[in-house]
Amino acid sequence: MATIKQIEANRLNAQKSTGPKTPEGKAVTKLNALRHGLRARTVVLPAEKSEDFHQLCNDLETEWQPQSRTEQFYVEQMAVSQWKLTRVEVAEKSLLEQEFSAKSQIPLVDKLWQCQHRLERSYARAQRDLERLQNSRRHPAPQPEKPAPQPAAAEPLVMSAAAAAATGPQLVPNLRPAGRAAKPSEGSAASPTASPDLVDVARRGVIR
Repeated sequence: MATIKQIEANRLNAQKSTGPKTPEGKAVTKLNALRHGLRARTVVLPAEKSEDFHQLCNDLETEWQPQSRTEQFYVEQMAVSQWKLTRVEVAEKSLLEQEFSAKSQIPLVDKLWQCQHRLERSYARAQRDLERLQNSRRHPAPQPEKPAPQPAAAEPLVMSAAAAAATGPQLVPNLRPAGRAAKPSEGSAASPTASPDLVDVARRGVIR
């Protein structure tokens, strides 16, 4: 944040500025007039010199080296605040030189001081925002690393009905131990070997 001494030094430098004298400097001033023309038309009063305002903007640009339109805005905001601070000081001096009663002067001077404090805060806020913006541009924050992709889970192999029909019946391996006969299950067909009595009865029925 700018101190009171720094702001005062900037105001004194602006008052000492007499504008460019060489042809090259005057050409630069013309370019500054194009760049700061909109602010000059709204900030500079008829009794003030627009060349001094352009010179103030040029000095601040040389000091801060703005690299974007946003940074340029903060530099111009600092120039406007500093320009109006000089105007407030001139108005205060003119007011105190006039022969007014203390009852009339004190309210006017108090308003000038309030305006001066607002302009000083505006200058300091613009400078602070400009410094933060330039620091973020010069030292960008590291980007977070993206997590590595996780391998996809293996899906169970499901055979469709058509594929099962095409492959045909599958043989089921016999897992029964060797030498052990299978027990007939309930409801299964009887053994093909019939008893002798049943064979004899069947033969007699055929003969008759």
